[in-house]
Amino acid sequence: MSRISTDDLHILLIEPSTMQRKIIMHQLEDEQVMAIDAVRTKAEALEILDRIHPDLIISSLHYEDGSADQLLKFIRSDGAKADIPFMLISSETRREQLEVFKQSGVVAILPKPFNRDHLGAALNATLDLLGNDEVDLEMFDIDSVRVMVVDDSRMARRHILRVLQNLGIRHLVEAVDGSDAIRKLQTEMVDLVVTDYNMPEVNGAELASFIRHSEMHSHIPIMMVTSEAHEAHLKNIRQSGVDAMADKPFEPETVKQMLVSLLDRQ
Repeated sequence: MSRISTDDLHILLIEPSTMQRKIIMHQLEDEQVMAIDAVRTKAEALEILDRIHPDLIISSLHYEDGSADQLLKFIRSDGAKADIPFMLISSETRREQLEVFKQSGVVAILPKPFNRDHLGAALNATLDLLGNDEVDLEMFDIDSVRVMVVDDSRMARRHILRVLQNLGIRHLVEAVDGSDAIRKLQTEMVDLVVTDYNMPEVNGAELASFIRHSEMHSHIPIMMVTSEAHEAHLKNIRQSGVDAMADKPFEPETVKQMLVSLLDRQ
């Protein structure tokens, strides 16, 4: 096991408000984060990213020369920077405005204003993502566990895969949606399916229903990772046969606990 601490983190903070920058920097320093590059604009952020590789980017939603979703899209498309953890701080509450971030594998979305608990949990999620903390299972050798990850968002899949790899899982199968997962399950034997809910053709609930009604696959545990907040949708998800649900964005420690629970009960 290897784990860094908050005082090892190098953070790039993008916040156009001078007052908000000072407040956030003070809160980070209270969490023992001392290496902070603070900028106001997208251009300044890109200039720093040309020179350094921060451990975490913390960003406001809007800048005078762009927005966080534009910056995140650029980062995720750059092979050298694609895996940098990204944390959004915003007063935005509209689901459609935040969905792009949830589907891009952000480590956290913090409200404005946020409290110390919010920040502490987000920093811990970052540390979990950057470190390695292999799962200790009673029923399985973690090196032998096979997991299928199903999500139509490449960036979300990449984030989930990284979390699972940090937990010691090496045998990973990717599916781009529910129909692709069903095809691959005809030839791939897996111990766990981790799936998104919203997908074209065959969604997560329909995939779960297929697995539960299949003689060959009905025993496979299913973890649903979803940004759905609508109670009717959540009820449908629960009734489709999933064994565990995690919100997007999720904390890696939550996935670890679910993984242990799902695999060691078989």
